[in-house]
Amino acid sequence: MPLYALGDREPQIDPEAFVHPDAILIGEVTIGPESTVWPSAVLRGDDGGIIVGARTSIQDGSVIHCLADKATVIGDDCTIGHNVHMEGCDIHNKALIGSGSIVLPYAVVGEEAIVGANAVVTQGLQVPPRAMALGIPAKVREDKVTPGTTMLNAAVYVERGHFYRENMRRID
Repeated sequence: MPLYALGDREPQIDPEAFVHPDAILIGEVTIGPESTVWPSAVLRGDDGGIIVGARTSIQDGSVIHCLADKATVIGDDCTIGHNVHMEGCDIHNKALIGSGSIVLPYAVVGEEAIVGANAVVTQGLQVPPRAMALGIPAKVREDKVTPGTTMLNAAVYVERGHFYRENMRRID
């Protein structure tokens, strides 16, 4: 997998994580245990850094960046869907960020919250725990997520990461 140092900033990947060979990690990026980073994802930690907790999935084509004054922090047991863009935001434990969505700087997505597919979470928006953020711009609907709803998806990607670590091989 392409790993790039940026000066003295280097990616730190837990040995239990799975990072696909076609993902790109640059600079100050930390990947926690049993987390997965899938093909064409780009995590560029050139200023404030990127921290990905345990058992979190960063799916295909997602782009994660940071700000000079703000790291992007993604908690444990999160699902970051396909083709998500996020930078300089906080994603709390067990949140699900739907495919194609955008999470802008200083936004906070609470524990077990769901950002719907293609939603745009505007700068500084606070999505409370177990709320849904839907639409462009995202409108928050509080207390709409049943506790535990997001965990099935997170658990599937942990298992998928184990399977890929053991069984994936290039054949060309």
